[in-house]
Amino acid sequence: MSKKLFAILLLGSVMTLILVACSATGAAPSSAPNQVHMNTTNFVQSSITIKKGERITFIDDTLISHTIANGTWENGTAKPVREPGAPEVKDMPINGFSQGTIGPFTTVGTFHLYCPIHSGMNLTVVVL
Repeated sequence: MSKKLFAILLLGSVMTLILVACSATGAAPSSAPNQVHMNTTNFVQSSITIKKGERITFIDDTLISHTIANGTWENGTAKPVREPGAPEVKDMPINGFSQGTIGPFTTVGTFHLYCPIHSGMNLTVVVL
């Protein structure tokens, strides 16, 4: 009886190791430039400076979904507006633990993006 129990435990341990090894993706986190991380209700940084022609990658670090659009929150009121020269971003969904890219930004200037779902979630993009 103890030999069977030992064999079952050994087989279970080997299967567990195989499953753990197979589930590891081995993929490194994205190292793309111009990343903007998002937490539950805000951008981790309030602004980013990029070069003309570059893109921005939004990374949602939580399970909470976000929507990215042209505009800003002002005094608790959503102000959707596409500034001249800004790429059009119209309600781009970024679901939990995912990412999305916008751009390229082809015009030098200062532009504003926000999440219409989360009050006060603003990002200023400075393009040099």
